[in-house]
Amino acid sequence: MATPLSQPPQSPLRTVAVVGLGTMGTGIAEVLAKAGREVVGIDISEAAAAKAVATLEAATARAVEKGRLSEQERADVLARVRTSTDLRAAADADLVIEVVPESYEIKHQIFRELDGIVGPETILATGTNALSVTRLAADSARPERVLGLHFFNPAPAMKLVEIVSSVLTAPTAVAAVTNLALDLGKEPVAVGDRPGFVADGLLFGYLNQAAAMYEAKYASREDIDAAMRLGCGLPMGPLALLDLIGIDTARTVLEAMYAESHDRLHAPAPILKQLSEAGLTGRKSGRGFYSYEAPGSATVVPDALTPASGDLTVPGRPVRSVGVAGSGTMASGIAEVFAKAGYDVVLAARSEEKAQAAKARIGKSLSRSVDKGRMTAEAAAQTLERITPAGSYEAFADVDLAVEAVAEDLEVKQQLFQALDKVCKPGAVLATTTSSLPVVACARATSRPQDVIGMHFFNPAPAMKLVEVVRTVLTAEDVHSTVREVCVKIRKHAVDCGDRAGFIVNALLFPYLNNAIKMVQEHYASLDDIDAAMKLGGGYPMGPFELLDVVGLDVSLAIEKVLHREFRDPGLAPAPLLEHLVAAGCLGRKTGRGFREYARR
Repeated sequence: MATPLSQPPQSPLRTVAVVGLGTMGTGIAEVLAKAGREVVGIDISEAAAAKAVATLEAATARAVEKGRLSEQERADVLARVRTSTDLRAAADADLVIEVVPESYEIKHQIFRELDGIVGPETILATGTNALSVTRLAADSARPERVLGLHFFNPAPAMKLVEIVSSVLTAPTAVAAVTNLALDLGKEPVAVGDRPGFVADGLLFGYLNQAAAMYEAKYASREDIDAAMRLGCGLPMGPLALLDLIGIDTARTVLEAMYAESHDRLHAPAPILKQLSEAGLTGRKSGRGFYSYEAPGSATVVPDALTPASGDLTVPGRPVRSVGVAGSGTMASGIAEVFAKAGYDVVLAARSEEKAQAAKARIGKSLSRSVDKGRMTAEAAAQTLERITPAGSYEAFADVDLAVEAVAEDLEVKQQLFQALDKVCKPGAVLATTTSSLPVVACARATSRPQDVIGMHFFNPAPAMKLVEVVRTVLTAEDVHSTVREVCVKIRKHAVDCGDRAGFIVNALLFPYLNNAIKMVQEHYASLDDIDAAMKLGGGYPMGPFELLDVVGLDVSLAIEKVLHREFRDPGLAPAPLLEHLVAAGCLGRKTGRGFREYARR
């Protein structure tokens, strides 16, 4: 007798059929079997079914080696999985999860066949991340029993599962699948039906922008990927991630997102189409943005685009002493980095008192390093001795490299560069740490624009490995070489980029943050669900709203405005919710309230 939909299910979902035994389907089958579910794996290809079994055997063997499973537990897991090439094998399943190719035609056909095979209580779940769950449900004889169940790859490792309801989905079906996800040790996030849902909806826009940045030859694939790994703490760079996901898959997801949003940021970058149609779909084909040892391999091999080591065309200028202008956190952090690397540093501020306070801050930072065993007390003392505080920029008369780290205000920076132009000796390199202002505008404030370059450090400078090296159209080649050589000596990873708003990191990071705000503004998902989705599904060290509150909503808004003004793309216009919070003085942790409230210190 069928259980009425208005009542909770009488028993948990014990038998689950997984239709489609590719990487994703096999991973889902492994998760289910390890959690004690009976699994029926179905694929039209006998070879795919055999490969899935071999993959499960290998994965469980590794788990035994690592002490995560006993031999008996492994045998039990494998016994719970059977495979078939006939969809009728799903007849007794409580839940069917399809993870077949992203095609309405293929998915509709499977759902229509399942309607005639499974019982009336069976829940049908689609693993799509790009197609409309509502459209798939509407074509089924049981639309109230159809929902989306979006696992992330690799399914055994990734904690996030997005549970997608259409307007037709019964709450009892959602509850049953949510309970299953919890039983599997996953963290379910409930979302509505729109392409990409939460995690991919934010992730794929960012990946698309990275592809477009590479296509425009703004930066190399290696520099784009290194910038996002080192500047944002991401586990993979965007182009390497596109190769892992599959460039054809990414294009499909973006086409679906663009069809709904008409946001140019979601219009697939032409290079995605070119690579897809050439069969260069990423790791699975052996070549995508990078080249791989073999199809399916994760090992990158050199190709025609791989940069040669030591690719500087001219030698740099000698740098023995460095001037750092400013007295804030960034200036003191940069001065500490240079002093640790053995450079004599002049730390100049608007007054002797401010410069002394900045040096004292460095002393505390070095003491913390000593306490944590990262350096000896003697090395810390020697580092501090190399720093000379000064209350005037006149002290920069003999430095070989002057680095400004003052307020992010173009007028303030231009006045400083005019002063440096008068004070610094001929041939000294003048660098700005701006994160959003045009470097060339600082250069034009001097009589030697060829000597000016951007050196964008990340906060906190002693800990963050990345420096964006920003050349203007006027920067001399040996000035670029100088800064690259200095980055090696201070043990930073330098990435090259041109002088345009946001450089690499902020140009990719802030549109993603802005899109997250739009999701909340449109009541699509909650702050907590979005933060959880990006940490668990995207591997981000912080969710977008945690990060916005740390960065400061006023700083974020300023960067969004600069990007919008530079690129004139409507999709980059700051979200009104961000503007409202800034206008209300809710600037994040520093004011005690931003997207969330914080205890006052």
